[in-house]
Parts: sequence; structure tokens; C-alpha cells
Amino acid sequence: MAITGNSNGELEKKLWETAEKLRGPVDPSEYKDFALGLLFLKSMSDSFEARRYELNEKTRDSESRYYTEDEQEREYILTDKDEYKRENVFYLPEEARWQYFVENATDPQIGKKIDDAMRAIEDENPRLKGILPKGYSRSSLSSNSSDALEGLINLFADIEMEAENGDQDEDIFGRIYEYFIKQFAMEGGQKGGEFYTPKSVVELMVEILEPYEGRIFDPFSGSGGMFVQSQKFIESHGGDTDKISIYGQEVKESTLQISKMNLYLRGIDGNIKQGDSILNDQHKGLEADYIITNPPFNMSEWGKDSIADDDPRFNYGMPPSNNANYAFIQHMIHHLNDTGMAATVMANGAMSAQSTEGEIREGIIEDDLLDVVIALPKELFYTTSIPACLFILSKGKDSDQYRDRSGETLFIEATDLYESVSRTQNELNEDHIRKIANTVRAYRGEKTADEYKDELGYCKVAEQSEIADNRHIVTPGRYVGVKSNDDNGEPFEQKMERISAELREEFQKSDELQDAIEKSLQEVGF
Repeated sequence: MAITGNSNGELEKKLWETAEKLRGPVDPSEYKDFALGLLFLKSMSDSFEARRYELNEKTRDSESRYYTEDEQEREYILTDKDEYKRENVFYLPEEARWQYFVENATDPQIGKKIDDAMRAIEDENPRLKGILPKGYSRSSLSSNSSDALEGLINLFADIEMEAENGDQDEDIFGRIYEYFIKQFAMEGGQKGGEFYTPKSVVELMVEILEPYEGRIFDPFSGSGGMFVQSQKFIESHGGDTDKISIYGQEVKESTLQISKMNLYLRGIDGNIKQGDSILNDQHKGLEADYIITNPPFNMSEWGKDSIADDDPRFNYGMPPSNNANYAFIQHMIHHLNDTGMAATVMANGAMSAQSTEGEIREGIIEDDLLDVVIALPKELFYTTSIPACLFILSKGKDSDQYRDRSGETLFIEATDLYESVSRTQNELNEDHIRKIANTVRAYRGEKTADEYKDELGYCKVAEQSEIADNRHIVTPGRYVGVKSNDDNGEPFEQKMERISAELREEFQKSDELQDAIEKSLQEVGF
């Protein structure tokens, strides 16, 4: 029976629960690569079969330019690789199609057959070279559980690609792939979370940057979620995704493969390279219009001793060896063009750190690069309890299309804007994202936004002089103030008189209750 898609996440949850049962003793980090690889393979196979079926139908349609009664000619059309490529579909040889795996799922050599299929697909489609995972024949999936690969093949075979409501645009496989990435991040602990940023946080960052066109760069690109969400933003606002170009860098090869599969799954072409962004910058000379990223929190031993004294990225100073936060921030600033903007997740310590980090932050503020600071709610991230914030950096505050906001920084205290989804997990919902993004748009003076106003306890625009008076500490709570729980405009004297009267009344009730208790005790002989 086919597993069909739906809009409430039941499909993804059901698939994940079944896939987890099949995992057995296999380590999640290994299972992740192979399960996601098979998902991608199934997606390619389904796209191929759909295009093949379409071509076959056209060869039998007398009004189609493909029409033919010659079976040999029909077979030529069905195997013409250009007919698949023109529709952005990967051509798959017969031994790489999903039905072949289903028919051979019980074969003891199924792992090797999958490896051979991955290589055959790369041979047919050179731009996939080095992206598809291999090693299924050597993996613990084969050695620890003979049913694991067979189970995954049959599980994914049952996925019904077509939406129940007939909506051809519903990205069922994209949803499943994204859900699996998230779940693997949660299962993998600290290491698992390095390649995944919670969707709600990414959505907020993209809504703030509004990357309609230009060069988008993520120097710590993980699974590619920043790029996927940027595409969704552009499409949802009626923009043209052909007007953006994508650049990224990821240090881990297996995560790079996940990222590239994630992008190809959605038809996104990007220049994503492997390497340590700080020690081996693969995009030297890139000047991005937008940078959107989530670097590792408070990373120690980041390679300070390997940085050349004349490295142009570190104009504001060399960060300490035990914390890379301001190495990452300066790397981003270096890669922005003259009007570029960056949105980055940072551990909260980056807002108040002193010594060398404080001096670097002071230089960045004095150069008027800090545009917005947003304190985020707790427990948004799956693998760390470290509180986080967003830094929005802008090089074009004085030449913005909306208004000149030179010398200003917007502070937003959003720590209480969250929805609990479990005992240990929170997320930003649509209303939270909309509120924060609209506050930033109002601050910028965008025509579609309301007029900006400071709001006690929530947002405040501060001048550079005020930030300097606070030793260049940029924790939003220092600027926005504390919201009163009972601030109804009541005069202080009147409020004190009311509270005192209420207190005296409560004291009287307490005395009366004590008298009643003593009387009752006397009546029973105590």
C-alpha cells in the first residue's frame, strides 16, 4: 500500500519511525549518509520515471511532435538523454532505477548494486560527480542487519509522490528530506547539529535580509538550508530565482554531499566547496550581496596560530584562540560588497565579551556596521542549550534604498517570543517571525511597513554614543528596558495607595483566618 503525502507531518513522522526501527545498532552519523542517499536516489528515479512516462504518452499522441508508430523510434526517444536533461531530470540507466532495487532487495549483494548504481548515475550526469554517497556494501547496514537496506528500499518504494489533493507543486520529497535532516541533527547530539539550523530561525533570517537578487553566500553552509529557504522566500514573493547566485563552503565531506543533494533535489545550482572557511577560504575575492549563516558556537582551537599577520580579513584585531566568534564575524564582513548585508547566528557571549573581543566589537560598531541585534528565545537549537542571538551587519546603512540610518542600531528583545513544541524544544511560529521581521522593516523605513516606534521591553533604536556609554556591549535588554506587567498609566501615588489598601485587606483576612483556626482548636480540646 502506498504511503501518501499530507500537510500535517504524519507522512514524515511515519517514515522516520519506520526508518529508525530499521537502523538497529548502526551509528546515526553513518545511517544519516546512507538513508539520505537512498532518499535522493528514490527522488531521482521517480522524476526519471515520470518524464519517461510523459515521453511515452507523447509518442502515442498524434498531435504531439513526438508522435511515432515506429517502436524503434519510440525507444530512441525514451532513451534520448537530452529529452531528460532539458526538463532538469537526471537520466538513469536501468540498473540505477528504483524498481531494479526493489526486485533485487533480498540479494546479499544489494549494497554493491547500490554502489554501482551511484557510480553509473555520476557517469551519466557529470555534475553529480563525487556527490552521491557510496560504501553501502561496506557499511554497518549490510554487516549488522541484513534486513536494513531491504527495509529502506521497500519503505521508500511505498512513498506516493503525488499529493492527495492533486497539487503537483507540493514538494513531498523535499518535506521528507528536510524532516530527516532535522531528525538526524536531533539524534546526532552536538555533532549532528553542526549541519542543521532550525527552520524557524532560518526563515527569520531570510525574512530580514530579503535576498531577492544578487550573490548569496554561506561560509558554513551545512545541509544547505539557508539556500533552500532563500529560494522559497523569492518564490513566495513572486521573485525570479534566476536572479540569485549561490556560494557556500562546508568543512565536512559527508555534510557537503547532503547539502548538494538537498539543492539538486530542488533544482538549485550552487558553487559549494569543501574546506575550512577560516583556514582555507575557497571563495577568495567573493564580494557577496548577502551572507546568511550559522557558524559553530564559541569554537575553540580554530587555528589562530595558522593565520598570517597580514591576513586582510582581520582588520579589527585577532580574536583569542579559544573562541572563533569574531573570526567568523570578520570573515563575513570581509566577504560583503560595499552595500552588502549579513545575518548570522551567534552565541550570546558575543554581545558582551570584553578584552580582545570587546575591542573588535567596538571597531565594528564605530565603523557603523552593526545594524540589528536580536536576542532569541531559549532552546531553539536541537543540540545545545547555549542561548543565541542574531547579528545583522550592513555595509550600506548610509545608502539604503529606504532611508539613511547611519549611526543607528536596532535592538530587539525576543526571548519571550516562542512556542513550546516539547519539554526541551521551542520554536518561532509564523506570528513571531512576522512580528520581528516587520519591526526590522519598520526600522529601515520600508514603504510597506508601519511607522517604527520604540516599544518598552521589546525594541529600541540606539545611537552609537549610547552604545559607547554601555562599553559597546550590545545585549538588547540593556537598551529596550523592562516591560511592566501592570503598566496601565496609573500615577505612582495612586498605584501605591491602591496596593497598600489591598495589602492591608489581605493582612486582615489573614488575622481573621488565624483567629478562626485557634477557636476551632480550642473547641476540640487543644
